[in-house]
Amino acid sequence: MFYNKNNNKRTQIGGNRMILEERIKQLNDKKTAMERPYVVYWMQSSQRAEYNHALEYAIRQANRLEKPLVVYFGITDGFPEANERHYAFMLEGLKETKAALEQCGIQMLIRKISPEQGALEISGLAALLMVDRGYLRIERKWRATLAEGAECAVVQIESNVVVPVELASPKEEYSAATLRSKLKKILPHCLAPLEETVCQHPSVAAELPFEAYDVSDTEKALAGLAIDRSVPRVSDYIGGTAEAKRWLEDFIENKLAGYSERKNHPGESFTSNLSPYLHFGQISPLYIYRRLMGMDSESQQSFLEELVVRRELAVNFVYYNEQYDSYAAVPDWAKKTLDKHLADEREYLYSVEELEAAKTHDDFWNAAQLEMNLTGKMHGYMRMYWAKKILEWSSTPQEAYRKAIYLNNKYLLDGRDPNGFAGVSWCFGKHDRPWGERAIFGNVRFMNDKGLKRKFDMQLYLEQVAERARKRN
Repeated sequence: MFYNKNNNKRTQIGGNRMILEERIKQLNDKKTAMERPYVVYWMQSSQRAEYNHALEYAIRQANRLEKPLVVYFGITDGFPEANERHYAFMLEGLKETKAALEQCGIQMLIRKISPEQGALEISGLAALLMVDRGYLRIERKWRATLAEGAECAVVQIESNVVVPVELASPKEEYSAATLRSKLKKILPHCLAPLEETVCQHPSVAAELPFEAYDVSDTEKALAGLAIDRSVPRVSDYIGGTAEAKRWLEDFIENKLAGYSERKNHPGESFTSNLSPYLHFGQISPLYIYRRLMGMDSESQQSFLEELVVRRELAVNFVYYNEQYDSYAAVPDWAKKTLDKHLADEREYLYSVEELEAAKTHDDFWNAAQLEMNLTGKMHGYMRMYWAKKILEWSSTPQEAYRKAIYLNNKYLLDGRDPNGFAGVSWCFGKHDRPWGERAIFGNVRFMNDKGLKRKFDMQLYLEQVAERARKRN
């Protein structure tokens, strides 16, 4: 219960709903500093105002302590490998999130500062500080810096997976099959709904002593950042929770019925297009899962396999393998078989510049790269073919791995993400098994253009990408 000084009413926030204990972890041994004026939630990976366990927990703590809640977000213009395309999408979402929080009476402070430094500064005003969970190396380092330097308790709440990563498994999993069996046992425990809350908080009495970064005008906010502008923003996908939910409803209404049969067809639009929104935390995977509950079909099961098993296998990989973004993460059996075939003749060798410009002999590969360049996304099946061919057209697998990670992170809206790192690694044998031996690949799974033409209408895919290119030009 929280006493609202403006209308002399007590407002119930969160009711009796419980947040799964395994989602909550205190990061230091500090105590609540009751003499300080605010409760602070450092929002970083869960960039949304709804279905956000960290926000829900912060609201409850603010009500319990009878202190106003401040949501803080730090924008650094030096995030590794991020460029204008990524920042524009993120800013569109932040603008929406800030407006949604303000409608609830919650102040959101956005600053242009390295996020962990801004969190440390505002922690001096915090009785209690909450943060959502990130899995990448830099995200974990940020949270560790805050936990060590803050003078109040810092609590982390995990909201970007259906099953908390350490609850799902205490170790790096070998394959989807090994993780799937563990998830099956505990998944029902993690599906409690997080309903939309009605938030009433008093206005913050005094202005915070920090300069806010205005995101109300996305173009102006984008112009104020010293960022890499070599990759332009895209119009195909607009950031924000409202757009994410629109894509989800379109998927359910128009695509879900044919998903299991048609999802791998590059020329047909049966994918959900939710990956950029999941990457930026603009939609909750738990919300998506619950939205599909009760739709018992082969397509529903196929989609939930991707959303939970495959996506959380990627999180497991990034969390437990410190070398997730390098060739060192490839399993030993794959390294040995690729090494065995290092001297095999490569009919084609392409530089990263040639690949980036989609200048290869392979029309299908060029179309996939062009789709990524133009839209910030690539059809899921083509992502596999794309990375396999980079392996085939490089002098060494190490060189190929670097090229694939570079291009993935530079052009894809959902690049720099556990799914992307795991996807590239899979193409080199991670989470897979040995196959029949052949040149260059050894026992690593092989893909070729004949397989694409045999299975799919690839001319349709080529025409679609060409039409997009014409419209851009």
